[in-house]
Amino acid sequence: MKVWAGAIGAICLCGAAIAGEADVTAVRASAGGNGTFTFHVTVKHADTGWDHYADKWDVVGPDEKILGTRVLYHPHVEEQPFTRSLSGVRIPAGVTKVIVRAHNKVHAYGGKEFEVALPRLLFVEPNEKKGPPKSDPSCLETPSS
Repeated sequence: MKVWAGAIGAICLCGAAIAGEADVTAVRASAGGNGTFTFHVTVKHADTGWDHYADKWDVVGPDEKILGTRVLYHPHVEEQPFTRSLSGVRIPAGVTKVIVRAHNKVHAYGGKEFEVALPRLLFVEPNEKKGPPKSDPSCLETPSS
């Protein structure tokens, strides 16, 4: 009986090791109103089921404070990689870059992260009637080292 229990334990550990850490593979950020942003994040993780799946991703400021979290409520076994969005993330004034990182139920953090240069807001002088401020579409995303 001990041999079988050990073999089953090894199989379970191998499955957890194969799934590995959750990686952020792409990010798109767009400026909203009042200093908020929407993030569209693509995550890749070899989800195996309810016991081991990518369960959230975070937007992290330069001071390592979490600015926003998108909870993932179920495994994405048949949908890899997958993209989910989070709106209304308030970014403090002066912050020009954030890190986006993913988390999974077994390994926590540790996979590939993304550094995102936030799009700048182009402001219009109040006496000009050109409409509301628009975001600069040039938003370059680069993987973190």
